[in-house]
Amino acid sequence: MEIDPFIFRLSIFILSIFIGYYVVWSVTPSLHTPLMSVTNAISSVIIVGAIIAGLAGNSDTIFNTSSIFGFLAISLAAINIFGGFLVTQRMLAMYKKKEKG
Repeated sequence: MEIDPFIFRLSIFILSIFIGYYVVWSVTPSLHTPLMSVTNAISSVIIVGAIIAGLAGNSDTIFNTSSIFGFLAISLAAINIFGGFLVTQRMLAMYKKKEKG
């Protein structure tokens, strides 16, 4: 008896959602800044892959499926990177000593 590939991939996706949920919510607050740095690095790798996907299409038309999804992936990963840097900067500012004025 063979398992349908769609069901197999769907079950892996659902398991990854549960694992990701429990991993993220079990992180202590002191580790959030390094965790954000790692997610920024992962997003930069996603941008490189999205550029490759965007250029993989046929050069006859600009608006083909791979170009549209590549642009969408670049946009979302860029928002994730810049947002991650802002959150990291804000969290690091919490550890600085405030000057007495």
